[in-house]
Amino acid sequence: KHYYNGNNAAIYEVSMRALEQETSEFRVPETDFEMAATALVLKGRHNYFNMQCAVLAAKKLGVNNSLIEKALVSFVNEPHRLESVITMNKLEFINDSKATNVAAVFYALEAMTKPVVWIVGGVDKGNDYTQLFDLVQKKVRAIVCLGIDNSRIQKAFEKEHEIIVEVRSVEEAIKVATLYGEPGDAVLLSPACASFDLFKNYIDRGNKFKEVLMQEHKMMTEGIQISLNINLTHNPVDRKSDN
Repeated sequence: KHYYNGNNAAIYEVSMRALEQETSEFRVPETDFEMAATALVLKGRHNYFNMQCAVLAAKKLGVNNSLIEKALVSFVNEPHRLESVITMNKLEFINDSKATNVAAVFYALEAMTKPVVWIVGGVDKGNDYTQLFDLVQKKVRAIVCLGIDNSRIQKAFEKEHEIIVEVRSVEEAIKVATLYGEPGDAVLLSPACASFDLFKNYIDRGNKFKEVLMQEHKMMTEGIQISLNINLTHNPVDRKSDN
């Protein structure tokens, strides 16, 4: 993606760098600012672009590098936007419930640096999922469809991925994701859809996701085994068997 829309040379260079792969160093053109990219709280090329623009503005105002770096490493993003909730069973659970369209999911998947179990679904708004195909093939280990009617999502990805599971609750989505995720993976709730089939809004959906995770973590720490009881109609579709 190319984000530039203006006539400032520094902003143009920042925008062009957004097209490149992320590196181990976070640098800002036409300034002396650089720091380790791993220390940044926000991930993804779209966020790199935003942060670089913020640094340019800060430098223009005379803010020193140490204060800028402190701000970047301590920045707290709004909830439900690539929000890392907890690492449990060696899986990182990420709440991106605000991603209610395909473009937002594109940036979320692009930002992932580890294999992903992707929780998607809700009220489809006529989405075109084709721009996600390449990222899904490269990064997604399993697709978990959370919603009342997941037919459009299933149809869109049935030729792109072999593991597609349909669920009707957050509890079930988390259990299925835990089943298919491997140590070191991310479980990403990034729905690409509106939420009002099962939830009040995206905030309610994200909060429910976090609430269930905290409940399961508490039960695990108290030594209570959580059973996995998935209705057979929700079992993954074996796409190979269709051939």
